[in-house]
Amino acid sequence: MTAETLVMPRHSPPDSRPAAVPPVSNTRLAVIMLITGETMLFAGLIGMYLIFRLSAATWPPPDLPRLPLGITVLNTIVLFASIVPMRLALASARANRPDAAARAVARTTMLGALFLAIQGIEWFRLVTHGLKLSSGTYGATFYVVIGCHAFHVLAAVVWLATLTLLARSRPLTSRHHAGLEMCTLYWYFVCGLWAVLFPLVYVY
Repeated sequence: MTAETLVMPRHSPPDSRPAAVPPVSNTRLAVIMLITGETMLFAGLIGMYLIFRLSAATWPPPDLPRLPLGITVLNTIVLFASIVPMRLALASARANRPDAAARAVARTTMLGALFLAIQGIEWFRLVTHGLKLSSGTYGATFYVVIGCHAFHVLAAVVWLATLTLLARSRPLTSRHHAGLEMCTLYWYFVCGLWAVLFPLVYVY
C-alpha cells in the first residue's frame, strides 16, 4: 500500500457559476418561428397572385373598379409612421421609463387601428362600386391577399391594446418588457409585409 492510496479523495466544490443564458430566449424563438411560418404563407399567396396576374389578358378587368391608389398611399404612410412610436416604446422600456413606453404603445395602437379603419372604408367603397369577392379572379385574389394582411394587422393591434391595458398594472421596464419586444418584432413583420404587398397589388 502506497502513500497515494491513503490520501482521501478530494471533492471539487460545487459549481457556483450561474447557468448559461441561451442566446435566443424561448419567447423570441417562438415569435421567430411564427413569423417564419407566416412568411411562407404569404409567399404562397403572392405566388398565387402573380400566377393569376401574369396569365390574365387584362388586369384589372375593364368592367371592374380600379383600386384607390391615393388613399392607400396615405394609409401606407400611417402604417409606416407607427414604426416610430413602436421603436420608442421598446427603447423607453429598456431605459426604465414605463410611462413613456405606455404612451408610445398607445400611439402605435391608435395608428394601427386607423390603418384598419381607412382600409375598411376603402373596402366598403369598392364593394359598393362592384368589386366583390365573387367578382372573378381579380376580386378574389385582392380580398384574399390584402384581407389576410389586414387580419394579421388586426391581431397585432389587439396585442398592442392588451399591452396598453396591462401596462397600468405591470409597468413596462427593462425587467418586464418581453411581451413588448415580441410584439415589436411582429409589428415590424406586418409593416415589412405591407411594403411588399402595396406595390405588388396596388401599383404593379
